[in-house]
Amino acid sequence: MNLLLEREAPPLREDETGAIRVGETRVLLETVIRAFQDGASPESIVHRYSTLSLSDVYNTIGYYLRHQANVEEYLRQREQLADTVRRRLSSIQPDLSLIRTRLLNQQNP
Repeated sequence: MNLLLEREAPPLREDETGAIRVGETRVLLETVIRAFQDGASPESIVHRYSTLSLSDVYNTIGYYLRHQANVEEYLRQREQLADTVRRRLSSIQPDLSLIRTRLLNQQNP
């Protein structure tokens, strides 16, 4: 029996916003890696995100383990971007707790 050994590209693709997605799904690389870092098995990750295939999750984790420094840098950049977006939104959105309080006061005169 001859076993065909070949290199496979990781099941990762960059979308139009620059985010890396797993396989043909909308699931983000950081979602899979953070779940793995939190102790989730590939099977439980697929259970949580049913659009993922088990082989794509295993391949993604393998890619992460082989290129950990690069993936960690990508994850750090994504966290910085998320923080920037959160700050920008909080600066343009009103304080929702004040709106909630006002609405509750209107309900209970």
